[in-house]
Amino acid sequence: MGTNQQRREAAKRKLERQLARRAERAKRRKIIGIGAAVGVVVVAAGLIVVFTGQDDDQGAANAQGEASSSAAPSEDVSIPSQRVEPPERSKPLPNPTDCKYPENGEAAKQVEPPNGQNVSSRGTVDVTLSSTAGDIPVTLDRSLAPCAVNSFENLVEQDYYTDTTCHRLGTQGLQMLQCGDPTGQGSGGPGYTFADETFQQLKYGRGVLAMANAGPDTNGSQFFMVYGQAELPPDYTVFGTISDEGLKVLDKVAKAGHDGSLDPSPGGGKPNTEVRFTDVSVAG
Repeated sequence: MGTNQQRREAAKRKLERQLARRAERAKRRKIIGIGAAVGVVVVAAGLIVVFTGQDDDQGAANAQGEASSSAAPSEDVSIPSQRVEPPERSKPLPNPTDCKYPENGEAAKQVEPPNGQNVSSRGTVDVTLSSTAGDIPVTLDRSLAPCAVNSFENLVEQDYYTDTTCHRLGTQGLQMLQCGDPTGQGSGGPGYTFADETFQQLKYGRGVLAMANAGPDTNGSQFFMVYGQAELPPDYTVFGTISDEGLKVLDKVAKAGHDGSLDPSPGGGKPNTEVRFTDVSVAG
């Protein structure tokens, strides 16, 4: 009969093997999102490990609980105060432009795809994300990503985002709040996709609003709001900025931490302070 320490170590090794297998299966499912590791960027297409059923070893279950508990960050989150400069295209896009929104998968909430003909690539749109944590005003920029802005407006008009929660908070390395999935699990979308609107000069950081994706040209409804650091490659469509008022709300949510449920990959977890959109409205 082994010692308690030996049994715990064996349970831990078994859990690690189970996590590796489940992570590989989840990777193949291409769950929507973004991933990063501290210091080294790891684009993981929003890998989320979903546990079903029960482990056949109680020691492994205990080890899993201990790992989840220790993964949750403390409230001492370091957040930079400096906003990044909003990105600009060196060459303006054609105006108007056409967008394609092909059907893709089952919609998490039934909506009609937007009209992709004669979409404007000029001007901005002010949107208020009213939430249980506070109002988050954002400004959408058609000159950066007309197809993304057109889609977002379309979803807002159909109340797609109303009564949905933000399912992922990152506080270390990649400091952002990810939202836009009515299922709250990180895998839901509107039933259509659209192409990336990226360019090589894109930078991410405090104040940037961008689309989450599961690989090239898989944009849907999920987006992330960057309140701090975000050393990412230019693979995520930036379509707007977050107001100072909105950043204060995000800072408050970040400092409350997350539950660590998505550590170690892609990192982060469900925010401890719920962010549920009670209303999303376009100004004017």
